[in-house]
Amino acid sequence: MPELSQETERRAAVLPFGLAEVTGPSMVPTLYHGDRLVVQYGARVRRGDVIVLRHPFQQDLLVVKRAAERREGGWWVLGDNTYAGGDSTDYGTVPEELVLGKVWFRYRPRRPAQRSGPALVRWALSAVRPVLTDRSASRRLRAR
Repeated sequence: MPELSQETERRAAVLPFGLAEVTGPSMVPTLYHGDRLVVQYGARVRRGDVIVLRHPFQQDLLVVKRAAERREGGWWVLGDNTYAGGDSTDYGTVPEELVLGKVWFRYRPRRPAQRSGPALVRWALSAVRPVLTDRSASRRLRAR
């Protein structure tokens, strides 16, 4: 995820929605590198939601993970790609105050090669998708 700037924080305080860009493979197959996200700041988080949070050890870094379950002290978060790491199995429970918002939609930017009419139509029909809640996240947690 992009590094957090003071400008981003100011916008988040004024506007309830914002944009973020995915970097890295930790949320594959739900999200891919380069996907753009529509984030609702301050939204109520439930188990299974995809959320944006500050990394517990590098708080200028934003991270996208799935909220697996509530625990004492905050949220246990997991990436959808179990092989990528970089989730609560590495840094433990994430305090509630580090959770910034909930991801509602992802959209994939158009590639430069997508110029023909049919290619643009295919992109338009598949580019924007809701990011759905996955209630099986806690089952994956128990399996680890």
